[in-house]
Amino acid sequence: MFAKDIGIDLGTANVLIHMKGQGVVLNEPAVVAIDKTTNKVLAVGEEAHQMVGRTPGNIVAIRPMRDGVIADFDMTEALLSHFLDKLNVKGFFSKPRILICCPTNVTTVEQKAIRQAAERSGGKKIHLEEEPKVAAIGAGMDIFQPSGNMIIDIGGGTTDVAVMSMGDIVTSESIKVAGDLFDREITNYIKNKYKLLIGERTAENIKLEIGTVLQGSRQATMEIRGRDMVTGLPRTIEVSSDEVSEALEESIQLIIQAAKSVLEKTPPELSADIIDRGIFLTGGGAMLDGLDTLLSEKLLVPVFVSENPLNCVATGTGILLENMK
Repeated sequence: MFAKDIGIDLGTANVLIHMKGQGVVLNEPAVVAIDKTTNKVLAVGEEAHQMVGRTPGNIVAIRPMRDGVIADFDMTEALLSHFLDKLNVKGFFSKPRILICCPTNVTTVEQKAIRQAAERSGGKKIHLEEEPKVAAIGAGMDIFQPSGNMIIDIGGGTTDVAVMSMGDIVTSESIKVAGDLFDREITNYIKNKYKLLIGERTAENIKLEIGTVLQGSRQATMEIRGRDMVTGLPRTIEVSSDEVSEALEESIQLIIQAAKSVLEKTPPELSADIIDRGIFLTGGGAMLDGLDTLLSEKLLVPVFVSENPLNCVATGTGILLENMK
């Protein structure tokens, strides 16, 4: 009868939706497939993701979010409308209140775009919150006390590093180094080393199945297929975990640099708290093998991967919705 309050983690790679009282009810890729000739939306979410790199010329699979912000307004609206209709959150007499997360360095124009897309897809009151703050709440950190909490949220398009105290962000940095860039680095590495072209789906599978950031910490190999750049014919090669860590080395260094620069700007009292409590990793990138160990070595602070890193932001929106007043 009445609309339900929902929290949306509008990510570059995935969209997660939390419904008040029900938990995370949707987790699908942020992909829309459209027919270029008619501009008609053919598929959204998981169904569209299956089409990436496998469509005829007139059909394109678009990812409307880039680096944590809206790159294609109409497609983002189509994506949100589809998911809200699918979950049937609108009531007869009312529209849902929506809480959406955005990266810390998002501009006012980008914020306005996110707000408008949510309103046009059927939301009534739209609230925006900063992603690291919501992720920290979802990871179970008590950020409303006068003590320092540090979080590194590695998503699909951006990595947000933030130190929080008293329910707000004290120092933060947001860099465009995250899951998508990791995939591109793997693609380029294989292209340069083996003269083999692979698609983004294959690169993502390599990262998920045998990826690591620490040399020697994982001894896995994987067979991959692609197109030989010299002969133009299909070819199969074997890739090892150590090669993946080599491919990701530069990107991981940028994340370490961002974390160091946030720590350098942190007031000394809060730095002392962070040494006691450690740093929490959230987001899909947190699941990369060896990342917590490597960060701990480089930052000289204990680093922990939160319990369910992929769902932290969505869970956090749920907790905030419960305490909206």
